[in-house]
Amino acid sequence: MISKKHLKNLSFLIYGLGLTGQSVVNFFVKNNVRNFKVWDDHNKNLYKNKRTSNLVKSLHNVDYIILSPGVSLMKSKNKNNLIKFQKKIITDLDLFFLVREFSKSIVVTGTNGKSTTCKILSHVLKKNNFQPILGGNIGAPVLSLKIKKKNIIIIEASSFQLSHSKFIHPNYAILLNITNDHLDWHVNMKNYINSKFKIFENQDKNQFAIVNRNFKYLFKRKKFAAKLKVPNLKQYVKLKPKLKNSYLKLNMNDENLSFVYELTKLFKIRKRSFLNSLNTFVGLPHRYEIFMKRKNCIFINDSKATSFQSTKFALKNSKNIFWILGGMPKKNDKIILNGLKKNILRSYIIGKNMNFFKKQIRGKIKFYETGTIRKSILRIFSDIRTLKKKNSTILLSPSSASYDQYLNFEKRGEEFKRLSKFYARKYF
Repeated sequence: MISKKHLKNLSFLIYGLGLTGQSVVNFFVKNNVRNFKVWDDHNKNLYKNKRTSNLVKSLHNVDYIILSPGVSLMKSKNKNNLIKFQKKIITDLDLFFLVREFSKSIVVTGTNGKSTTCKILSHVLKKNNFQPILGGNIGAPVLSLKIKKKNIIIIEASSFQLSHSKFIHPNYAILLNITNDHLDWHVNMKNYINSKFKIFENQDKNQFAIVNRNFKYLFKRKKFAAKLKVPNLKQYVKLKPKLKNSYLKLNMNDENLSFVYELTKLFKIRKRSFLNSLNTFVGLPHRYEIFMKRKNCIFINDSKATSFQSTKFALKNSKNIFWILGGMPKKNDKIILNGLKKNILRSYIIGKNMNFFKKQIRGKIKFYETGTIRKSILRIFSDIRTLKKKNSTILLSPSSASYDQYLNFEKRGEEFKRLSKFYARKYF
């Protein structure tokens, strides 16, 4: 294991100066690691005194290249040079594990449900007298966390972070699920799956891998050293009637909670304590967030649903839906409405890629090309008057990324909530 002292004898190039890249710079400065240079394809003004004047030379000479998760190897301006020195590439997660000073670590990955699962884990552990701290793809980059030795570190790890990681070895590695996503970044499904399985590569026989039942055979075939645990969904469902939390009682949460339950058994948390902890959990914003009820209408902000696989949960759990969708679709994503059409009254397409969504839903459900969230809400209120349906659901679940119209899914969700509240005051 490399210690903080050994870091001073190594040389680094930090490639990408987003939040993660900046956290690496701050970590090096704090620990007196001086032999490092920085590079960003777009921002030439950040850390000018540390910017390399010769990128190719630096890539060749340094011991390690720390690549920010937002940088795609296939899309970077310096693609060929990065690929040439790919063996040197590591991530902030690697640095974190190389100089570890914490009690235990939990790394959670998967296509859907990572943030919610991490938050629930943190909540349950805290309620049972452990000292968890969250970081990674949720909250602060791991190198900016203020950690004490008693802390249990819960890291949400994206496939972007894991793709180039080489040294991570969590005590508990959790793989929730893998569905079609981020193929524009990973190129193909094989690369995407391999990136997720990086969490298991360096684990030893005393550590645990909690793996989705659909991937246990692949886990065994790869002959990882960790102890394999496969959550039993039926075991959790038996406990579910005792839950008093209406948000967590939704079927969309069952699989994620089966993973949480599996982990709590390893932490020797009793069933009653597990359930009592869940009863006080509050759901995350933008994830099937029921933020308003007016007369017979429920308003749900599900802006985090950036693929149809994510949206399916919302469509399954709601009735009489006025559905707002659209944005930047994921590569190879498809909208398959088998068994869901009966729940949808009308749909409203927003964003700059309307043709994609029209082709996917034409002939299946009635739709309007509204373009914006504001126009969608106004049209929905008009349709509610016309259809006179009781117990309607106004749902933003876009099945796509937000970048064609918004900075991120949070901004999209916030605008939906703001406009819904504004126009609801006039309508109801």
